[in-house]
Order: sequence, then C-alpha cells, then structure tokens
Amino acid sequence: MRKSHIVICWMLILLEGCVRAPDPAGPPAYRSHPSENGWVLFERGGASWYGEPFHGRKTASGEVYDMNKISAAHKTLPLGTRVRVRNEQNGRELELVINDRGPFVEGRIIDLSLGAARRLGSVEAGVVPVSLFVRKIPDRVCYSIQLGAFSSRSNAEGYAGAIQDELDVPCRVVFRRGYYKVLAGRFDSERSARRFAESMQQEGFVVSCD
Repeated sequence: MRKSHIVICWMLILLEGCVRAPDPAGPPAYRSHPSENGWVLFERGGASWYGEPFHGRKTASGEVYDMNKISAAHKTLPLGTRVRVRNEQNGRELELVINDRGPFVEGRIIDLSLGAARRLGSVEAGVVPVSLFVRKIPDRVCYSIQLGAFSSRSNAEGYAGAIQDELDVPCRVVFRRGYYKVLAGRFDSERSARRFAESMQQEGFVVSCD
C-alpha cells in the first residue's frame, strides 16, 4: 500500500509539472478590460499573418519588413499607431505598432508579422478572431469667457448679439445648470483665455467650453 501511495504521489507531481509548464508558443494569457489603462475597443474581426515573400521588402511606413519582429498591417489606422491585439481563441494579448497596410481581404482587420502571430499563438490557425484595442485620445480641452447668465433664453441671445460687435471672437449661448449663459471664444489654454478676459472692457471669467 505504501509503494502504491508513493507511485500515486509521483504521478500527481509529474502531472502538476505538466500543467504548469510554460507554453513555448508564447507568454501566458493576459486579459484586460477594454477600458483598462486607457485602451478602448476599436474593432473585432479576423487576424491573418504574412511572411515570405514580403520579408526584406519595404513596408508602407518605409521600414524594411522583418517577419520575425513584432509589427502589423492595418487598412486605415495611422502608421505608427500602437495597438493591442487579443486572440479570442486563447486569450493572449500583444502590443505592437502598425507599420504597413493591409489585409485587403473581407473579414480580416489586421495582418500580423510572423513574429507577432507566434506570440499570439495563431500561426497554425492562419486566421483567428481578434479584438483590436487602441489608446483613447482624450477630448481636446478648451476654455471660454462667461460674460453673463440669464434665466430667459431670449435675454441671453439679445445680450450675446449686442456684445458681439465689441469682441473679436464669436459669442454663443449655452444652457447650463438652469441658466442660459453667454460664452465668448474658444481658447486652447486657460492662460490664453485669462489674457483675453483681462483685455476686454466687459467683466467675465474663465470656464470650460461646452
């Protein structure tokens, strides 16, 4: 009985070692939430890969294509865009840079280098379903000068029309927090908005654009 117990223990240890052995095809799966760390889902579709006879040729970005390195081709994303690709068959993810154009086959959204396909475990399959993530580009922040707040829209529009002739920037009326507010200009920085506010004869203060 003791010998059989020892044999069983060794079998369990060996099985455990097999289960935990690293996959030579690539790193373990890493699944992220679509909005994690600023990544947002861009599209879903098929991912293919390309090697010969493109190896050594110039890509659309002007770089020489090395099929063993990590890169990819996309039809529309700007060259140089960093993306994250998730193989939905095994959960593996990989970040890479778009440096070429393609694939021009219906249903496929990205063409991986052979090196990238190896990391994602998609070489043998040829085409696998993927999710493609890009970094979220924050909305451009701008600033305006608030010149007045009115409970009546007609009064706000009347004031905006009357003061427009005195300003070098356009005025507009927006509804915020129960009031119709008259805003002047759109400035890229709070500092430039303050400078303009100081140069005006009218009283006003800096607020964010609508």
